[in-house]
Amino acid sequence: MDQIPYAVVKLARDNMRPTGLDYIGHIFKDFTELHGDRRFGDDPAIVGGVAWLGDTPVTVIAIEKGHTAKERSFRNFGAPNPEGYRKALRLMKQAEKFGRPVVCFIDTSGACCGIGAEERGQGQAIAENLMEMSTLCVPVVSILVGEGGSGGALALAVADRVWMLENAVYSVISPEGCASILWKDAKQAETAAASLKLTAKDALRFGVIERILPEKDMGKQPFYDRIAAALKTELDALSRDPDLIAKRYARFRGLGAVEESK
Repeated sequence: MDQIPYAVVKLARDNMRPTGLDYIGHIFKDFTELHGDRRFGDDPAIVGGVAWLGDTPVTVIAIEKGHTAKERSFRNFGAPNPEGYRKALRLMKQAEKFGRPVVCFIDTSGACCGIGAEERGQGQAIAENLMEMSTLCVPVVSILVGEGGSGGALALAVADRVWMLENAVYSVISPEGCASILWKDAKQAETAAASLKLTAKDALRFGVIERILPEKDMGKQPFYDRIAAALKTELDALSRDPDLIAKRYARFRGLGAVEESK
């Protein structure tokens, strides 16, 4: 049975879904969190650091929403500021220096759109991530675990492999935002969600992602173990690919391409 897109959006936003720190805690060992962008400050909406995936050292970065109202307020509801994206990029460049693969967990309705974020260069921070991630010399795997909203999500998703959980969403705009623009009525969000093609099945069909991860036993250790095993296999394969950057570039250049019939 086909999924109802807006119902999937609600599942993606459920505050009981595992968040970035849950994935880090259950998949990786000896995680050491690193802070700050060396320019302005630390953004709690993005958590990053060094950890072990089995016997492989990796850099792991996650957009963190939190579960409780207090946690979500502290994490700015998973809406990163420019310093968060700059911290993420700093850690990715560090990973490149030491030859560590990068794993990103994405769950955001979009980047912070406040005045302070704009004053500190939100658009430039996202653009720099897009540009720099496209040329990283180490394997990158990004997983959308909840919401994947607009450039705020894409800023951590210029990867060799992009995966989604089966009830995650990935879209250029939220259904409510789309409905407000097109119909001047956020209550039309359900109609907008159906038009945006934002489900994992849609993303896989259009070639935006490579894999859908099932949510069986979500939150239990077997669920995390399956993701860990998939990551280990994928990163091992990518680390042996001599054409990593060229293939990553071709992957994103090919999105949206159409063939005209003769």
